[in-house]
Amino acid sequence: MPGSLTVAVAQPACDELDVVHNASRQAGVVRRAGARLVVFPELSLTGYDLAAPAVAADDARLDPIRAACDSADAVALVGAPVREDDGREYIATLAVTGESTTVAYRKMHLHGEEVRRFSPGEKPEVLEIDGWRLGLAVCQDAAVPQHAADTAALSIDAYVASTLYGAGREQAARRDEHMRDRAAAHGVWVVLSTAAGASGEYRETSGGSGVWAPDGNVLVQAGAEPDAVVTATLR
Repeated sequence: MPGSLTVAVAQPACDELDVVHNASRQAGVVRRAGARLVVFPELSLTGYDLAAPAVAADDARLDPIRAACDSADAVALVGAPVREDDGREYIATLAVTGESTTVAYRKMHLHGEEVRRFSPGEKPEVLEIDGWRLGLAVCQDAAVPQHAADTAALSIDAYVASTLYGAGREQAARRDEHMRDRAAAHGVWVVLSTAAGASGEYRETSGGSGVWAPDGNVLVQAGAEPDAVVTATLR
């Protein structure tokens, strides 16, 4: 069995299409969080703008995050559109360490206008950190029970989602129901980072990033305000 894993979920304010400022802000979160894993929302580097230019894994604008991960001995999961060598584009989760940046996951369940530009990811993915097997999800993935079931079948310890939910009570209730159900259905931790404040075409989003225990109960959760960060230790 793996030991403990300290995670931080962040919902930083987002400057639309400004990768430089967003990366700098997210690097600051990594430095301050005191966590081994720091998770950011869907498309955290660009905001939810479906015309945002793709971000390469080796983009120099991500250097502040790499430096912060190096100094904090952390792994950061950030969101961006990416373009593959074959020309296909994806909504992706990038795993950033002090040594490298890789495309860790490509969103499988596209939503609405996303299908006009992006291709769906082909399969669930697991990221391993310190013996912990982390199944990854982006937004609509976490709303699809089969995605969590297929990911849980890969023997995961936690289901880690980077999302965006709209503002209002209905969306907040939907967010919490999804996370509670995924945890309880599969007996795994659920780690959620979701946007707060404005993000691209959304003038308001829900916030409410948090961590759910394997029994479905919420362990810790942020409010709706941008720039909140909450941490938890998974055991």
